[in-house]
Amino acid sequence: MNKENLLEEMYKEGGIRKEILDLSNQIEDSLKDRFKKIDETAEYNQLKVLYAMQKNKVSAQCFNTATGYGYDDEGRDILEKVYADCFKTEDALVRPQITCGTHALSIALAGNLRPGDELLSPVGKPYDTLEEVIGIRKSKGSLAEYGISYKGVDLLENGDFDYDGIKKAINEKTKLVTIQRSKGYATRPTL
Repeated sequence: MNKENLLEEMYKEGGIRKEILDLSNQIEDSLKDRFKKIDETAEYNQLKVLYAMQKNKVSAQCFNTATGYGYDDEGRDILEKVYADCFKTEDALVRPQITCGTHALSIALAGNLRPGDELLSPVGKPYDTLEEVIGIRKSKGSLAEYGISYKGVDLLENGDFDYDGIKKAINEKTKLVTIQRSKGYATRPTL
């Protein structure tokens, strides 16, 4: 018995009808291009990380224990160079004390905004976890509690920026503009 027949027999024994198997194969075939694109993106990103690790000479030495104070921590310093190369930035801050993306964004926003300033998002509302940080949803310690206001401009129906709306939203209080590339839980495309 060949592999295909063996699989069909196993599905049959498991109570899965041939019509269901054929339908699932048809659906899988229709998604091949999408899966291929995802695989290509994953391969590109994997190569980007590997090349950054090679460029910055990641070695066994990078994984040695450290004092915890951060002085002469070669592994951390090289890791930050790898991140900077992967994301094409001037520098990177990669620390275990920053527990998640929301925490990192909260630190950045609080460090750059002062009472009376306004934060503008030209891509609509941010991630739901940032709503409390900003004060869109009431929360202790939010930016709003410290006198920092927020304004959002939704994207157009086709997913483009609403340039007229953005121009109208910018004012003398606007000190920081945040553009969230990923869609989070929204149905819009990733920018």
